[in-house]
Amino acid sequence: MIITIDGPAGTGKSTTARRLADEIGFTYFDTGALYRAISWQILEAGISYQDEEALSKLLKTFTFRIQLNNGDIRYLVGNEDVTEVIRSKEVTAIVSEVAALKKVRDALKPLQDNVSKEIDVVFEGRDLGTVVFPHAQLKFFLTARPETRAKRRYHELVQRFPNQTFSYETILKEIEERDAYDSEREHAPLKQAKDAILIDTSELTIEEVTDQLKQIYLEKKG
Repeated sequence: MIITIDGPAGTGKSTTARRLADEIGFTYFDTGALYRAISWQILEAGISYQDEEALSKLLKTFTFRIQLNNGDIRYLVGNEDVTEVIRSKEVTAIVSEVAALKKVRDALKPLQDNVSKEIDVVFEGRDLGTVVFPHAQLKFFLTARPETRAKRRYHELVQRFPNQTFSYETILKEIEERDAYDSEREHAPLKQAKDAILIDTSELTIEEVTDQLKQIYLEKKG
């Protein structure tokens, strides 16, 4: 079975998707980490994502793996653990543009398809219910006010990178700009699938959101 959870950044969809997967015995797959990983490798290779020839060569050799380490999810490109570095400011600055490229999306789609054929998966991203898995048996779309999402993102970054300085105002601006970009991009724009269940998480805790999704899943399962 495939469950998709789409929505913009800061809605709690990553944590919710992971918890839901754990509670119902599914595998969790963060497609955002996949696009961040290729963005990181682009930076590491010192190429421009606008250089089609160089990008094509990189995509042919790109590998992405997920490992569980005592219940902790780790992301690997080749043999290198990139779990932390793909959340850096540098990666964040280009990931929307990289993820919007049709060449990139076409190259990475098979990685997601292969996973879905073998096991029950909760996929989390932005265009899963509309483009990648339009046939998914259960779809959710999470949303929240931009201000709420900016506060969540700010606290997340402060905890993850205690030695760095972050600005709430800058994060809010970036979120609003990314929302506009993701929603208006030509390939696989961010939007709610017609058959996706909409949930506003602005006033809800992660536990409350997870409980809602789990209850809907159990009702559908029968």
